[in-house]
Amino acid sequence: MIQDLTRFTVDTTATLVFGKDLNSLGCEDNAIQRHIGLILPMIGGRTNAFLPYWRYVKLPRDYRLERSLKAVRAFVEEMIAQKRESMCGRPHHGNHQNLLEAMLALLDEPEAGFSQDDVYANVITLLLAGEDTTAYSLAWAIYLLASRPDLQATLQRAALDALGDARVPMTFADTATLGLFEGVALEAMRMRPVAPIHFLEANESIALAGIQIPKGTPVFVLTRPATLDDKNYQDAKDFKPERWIDQREGGACPAHRTRAFMQFGAGPRFCPGRYLATLQMKMVLAMLARNFSFEHSENPGATKEIFAFTMKPSRLRLRLRSAPGSPTRVATQVN
Repeated sequence: MIQDLTRFTVDTTATLVFGKDLNSLGCEDNAIQRHIGLILPMIGGRTNAFLPYWRYVKLPRDYRLERSLKAVRAFVEEMIAQKRESMCGRPHHGNHQNLLEAMLALLDEPEAGFSQDDVYANVITLLLAGEDTTAYSLAWAIYLLASRPDLQATLQRAALDALGDARVPMTFADTATLGLFEGVALEAMRMRPVAPIHFLEANESIALAGIQIPKGTPVFVLTRPATLDDKNYQDAKDFKPERWIDQREGGACPAHRTRAFMQFGAGPRFCPGRYLATLQMKMVLAMLARNFSFEHSENPGATKEIFAFTMKPSRLRLRLRSAPGSPTRVATQVN
């Protein structure tokens, strides 16, 4: 299931960026998705390495990383060339069909200060940042829901009310009625953050909590302790998606400090992909609740946290059954 969720997020991001569906979900082995999936764990490994050995000697995994980076760059450059060809003879202003078209139009603006390397860097950032984080957040949400048949029943009723006979949300307007599913996504990210460490650097010398931090000092921020503190969230160890709905609607929701939730960062570096990520998560969770009930097919304790730049489940093995009212009758086990 983790592999399918990753393929889904790659397909979604590629469609947004390039206007092209890579159809990773329909391919047993999609080369670009495989190369993208290798890069972030390697970055995580290098970030935590005691010594930058790769500057002096390369191991087989370092050569694999180089091959993956070259393959992804070649793929992006091919997409840029195809998009440039398709844009020939068309006005460059307005009505852009995807992000790549918008960036290429900006590239052609006089004195834009935007280079071909900037286009490539932004595309790579979108592909990498939009893959693991959303897929693993979805995996953790499903992991937590698998032990809560009561909550699944509530979500199924909400999905039926929102979607009716449709198996998936069909329009953007449909997603506006999926507030509880957004609560599930946010609560899963609060309890199992895929970005448990933020890497920062002090732009100016400052004293923080009595500690002197000189300018240029690397700062590592742990995001989970604050979200699991009862001072910030009442019953912080409990999975309660409704706490986000109560807070948003101004209801009684004691000890809900949204500033303690740092999953998407804060300030000028706030993640620009937050709303795309939550939209994807709402759609997948609504589809799942509308059509299936599910449970762990093994001891949930068999799933461990693995930190490789992002924090992912080591495995996710479930047993899915068609939900009442689902047009498809299925009973299957998903690994």
